[in-house]
Amino acid sequence: MGEKVSVFRREHFNAAHRLYNSEWTDAINTQVFGKCSLPHYHGHNYELEIKVTGEVDERTGFVMDMKKLSDVVKEQVLERFDHKNLNLDTQEFRELNPTAENIAIVIYNLLRPAIEASLDLQIRLYETPRNFVEYPVS
Repeated sequence: MGEKVSVFRREHFNAAHRLYNSEWTDAINTQVFGKCSLPHYHGHNYELEIKVTGEVDERTGFVMDMKKLSDVVKEQVLERFDHKNLNLDTQEFRELNPTAENIAIVIYNLLRPAIEASLDLQIRLYETPRNFVEYPVS
């Protein structure tokens, strides 16, 4: 068995969203989500970190071709979410509350089919410089 190595790709996208539960009153949404539930949305400068872990291919010396990873992220994530209102402009969040946790899970599920099954994938999403989520948890 070869040595395992993790490779990382960082990307950036900007998106607006509103956190709310349509089954709740505005008062309950405000109590739970605070200013994030305001009806006119708010935005974030998201920092996305993709971690791919696996054995180094003896032929290429790569865990994964980083150009391929960059292309997949651009196609599956950036083109879909960058400069969009996640609640209004995307299918993924029409019925799913676009919390950082849910965004990370959605991104993982968009990228997973494009990455070899033998490779581990982890998503780290920074909503702010101080708040971030990881999925899946290792």
